[in-house]
Amino acid sequence: MGYRWQITHEAVRQGVVGIVRTADAVSAVTAARSVLDAGLRSVEVPLTNRGALAAIEELTSAYPDATIGAGTVLDESSATAAIRAGARFLVSPSLHTGVIRTAHRYGAAAFPGTGSVTEIVRALEEGADAVKVFPASALGPQWVKDVRAALPQAPLVPTGGIEPADVPEWLAAGAVACGIGSALTHGTAKEIRARVVALVQR
Repeated sequence: MGYRWQITHEAVRQGVVGIVRTADAVSAVTAARSVLDAGLRSVEVPLTNRGALAAIEELTSAYPDATIGAGTVLDESSATAAIRAGARFLVSPSLHTGVIRTAHRYGAAAFPGTGSVTEIVRALEEGADAVKVFPASALGPQWVKDVRAALPQAPLVPTGGIEPADVPEWLAAGAVACGIGSALTHGTAKEIRARVVALVQR
């Protein structure tokens, strides 16, 4: 699995975390394969998908060099189950210290969700490996730039409503990566691959 700092580095290395939000394991694996085969090596499978754990297990087995994580992790039991399925990082929409501690107990990275400067600082104090900023569409790149001026040490990952074409602006504002879901993974496998290839090349 590697150390947490290595996992975090790999998860954000390309500037994008692909979020595969589908309804079942089969569709999640199909969409994730399209993303991974197109060259994006960091994928999050949200636990809102009833088949997420099965999908994570299959993807981590098929793509051992990729960084596969679980999203929408709301409690300790979900965190443990996701890690046992193979998730290397856990993403939450909110700041739940129990999820962070569970992730760290088993060597996984934790990216808790925040929506304010106070929450970002608390997430850092609790040991967050990166900090999800959610919903990003309600805040904007200028917000990230302003926060980073005061907190240059905060590794921010804005997520929610971001389009692939917007990524350079967010990264220029100081984000370490962007989480992109439906804007990246909707449509056919061919359309997903084309979208991801263009994003990775950019």
